[in-house]
Amino acid sequence: MAIDPKKHEMPSQDPQVRAHNFNEVALGYEEATALAEAARCLNCKNQPCVAGCPVNVHIPEFIAKIKEGDFEAAYQIIASTSSLPAVCGRVCPQETQCEQLCTLGKKFEPVGIGRLERFVADWHNDQEALKANPPQSNGHKVAIVGSGPAGLTCAGDLARKGYKVTIFEALHTPGGVLVYGIPEFRLPKAIVAREVEGLKDLGVDVETNVVIGKTLTIDEIFDMGYEAVFVGSGAGLPSFMHIPGESLRGVYSANEYLTRSNLMKAFRDDNPDTPIMKGGKVAVVGGGNVAMDAARTALRLGAEHVYIVYRRSMEELPARAEEVEHAKEEGIDFRLLNNPVEVLGYQNPDDPRDPKNGTVRGLRCIKMELGEPDASGRRRPVPIEGSEFDLDVDAVVIAIGTSPNPLIKNTTEGLEVNKKGGIVVDEGGLTSREGIYAGGDAVTGAATVISAMGAGKVAAASIDEYLQNK
Repeated sequence: MAIDPKKHEMPSQDPQVRAHNFNEVALGYEEATALAEAARCLNCKNQPCVAGCPVNVHIPEFIAKIKEGDFEAAYQIIASTSSLPAVCGRVCPQETQCEQLCTLGKKFEPVGIGRLERFVADWHNDQEALKANPPQSNGHKVAIVGSGPAGLTCAGDLARKGYKVTIFEALHTPGGVLVYGIPEFRLPKAIVAREVEGLKDLGVDVETNVVIGKTLTIDEIFDMGYEAVFVGSGAGLPSFMHIPGESLRGVYSANEYLTRSNLMKAFRDDNPDTPIMKGGKVAVVGGGNVAMDAARTALRLGAEHVYIVYRRSMEELPARAEEVEHAKEEGIDFRLLNNPVEVLGYQNPDDPRDPKNGTVRGLRCIKMELGEPDASGRRRPVPIEGSEFDLDVDAVVIAIGTSPNPLIKNTTEGLEVNKKGGIVVDEGGLTSREGIYAGGDAVTGAATVISAMGAGKVAAASIDEYLQNK
């Protein structure tokens, strides 16, 4: 049978409709489409796609079960190595990981592995499946700091081995970046809640509103009888450009902006306790996935015009191609090879009661050109002298990266960190302190969900070996 050279399209909301709602953009495969896409898999013996997956999902095996129509068996194969199948099927950059190594992709478009993973996870979650029973206890207790993808993965892997696991989460809702950072239209929060409930069924306890370093220290956690601690606290400290005007009202970090919308539901008219700017013109500075999320959120909050201001060209844009395409379809205005130099504000010293005093009125930018490659291998952006211009905007969102919060470092004696604030670990996730492991963005700085999951998986294996030998 001839193989279809193109992967089957993912159905989605119309761009003109979705730009004004927070419902999920991608609608998922129907059963017939999933079967047709699965039929494209060559079931390679050497399985190069598995090598591209940070959590080593057995990809050809689960796709083979889809071909047979045994979707539950396909789900169980995925779940044997991944604690968050429905999440990964939605937000993983498969195009640079498993699908990039797909053998079929050498001649045609690769198999839609992520789309099939999402189909299987959603099918499973739609069934009245029996809850998982906690395995027999092995008598050991492990604490997890942070309920993001690294923490949830580590917790799940340890719980399946019989460990009594407690997750300590600083916010009032578990999920970490999955709930505060990724918008509903990309990852519905009900999906995250369901994955967390699955871990609770395995016996994992989740304690919210616990700020490690304030409510408890890591040393106090050990005093409570925990024998090992995994730190997966993420990278929640936003970076700024340090240009004039960044302290004006109407300037947000992307972290704050997305948290207000995603977690605090500031977009709801009946929620006045978490204000956020709605309407007007918005400039988002940056070119990564977070910048795309912020820009598309601004649009859904009623912005009349949204700019992406990025200092390099489209070829260097780090965001996923799919997210960039969705943003373009929705009408986001990309201003590439431009860099902000000042946030402009209203100033009326003659009338300090003027409500516009100290608020954003524009963003001054300078045009850039690409020079020689820098340390990252990308061509360095160089300002063009005398090319400054002003964008008329009412709000500016800075989305140029984050770094780990220093709270845990500052309250845990003997914990080594690097110059960027990331916790230093060995190849197994062990820190400079015995019994303390770390992974994900707390180590690397902001990265992908799946890479954080991979780190949580590695640390879980190391913790198991440590406690069994101990």
